[in-house]
Amino acid sequence: MAEPRSPVTTSVPQNPLGFSPSETTVEMDPVEYTLRKRLPRKLPKRRNDVYINMKTDFKAQLTRCQKLLDGSAGHREICIHGLGLAINRAINIALQLQAFSQGALQLAANTSTVELIDDLEPEDPDEAGEPLTRTRNNSAIHIKVFYPST
Repeated sequence: MAEPRSPVTTSVPQNPLGFSPSETTVEMDPVEYTLRKRLPRKLPKRRNDVYINMKTDFKAQLTRCQKLLDGSAGHREICIHGLGLAINRAINIALQLQAFSQGALQLAANTSTVELIDDLEPEDPDEAGEPLTRTRNNSAIHIKVFYPST
C-alpha cells in the first residue's frame, strides 16, 4: 500500500504582475494600464537568417527558406529562429525542409532563453500613474539547416 501523500502547498506570489517591490511603490490597478510588448533584441541579421513568427503564412515562410537553400544565392546553410509560440512552427519548417530534401539536409538545434521587456503605460495620462516596465523570460530556438560537407 502506498504511503499517504502530504498535502501540496503552493505559494501565491505577493506581486502577480512580476514587478520588483521598488517598482510597485504606487498602488496600481492593472486595468488602468495598457501593456506594450517591446520587440525582442535580435541576433545579428545575416542573409541566411530567417526569423519565424505566427503572423506570416506558414507556406510563405517555408517557401522563403527553400529559396534561400536552392535559389541563386545558394546558401549551404540557413539559421531558423523561433521565439515563444513560434518555436513549434520553426521546428516544423526545419523538418519539412529536411523531408523535401530527402535526407540531404541535416539539422542542428539550440535552445535559449530570451529576456523580454514590457512597458505598462497608464490609460489616463492625467492620473498620477507613472509608466512601468517589467522583464520576463521567453524560450527561443535556433535551428541550423545545412548540407553536410562531403
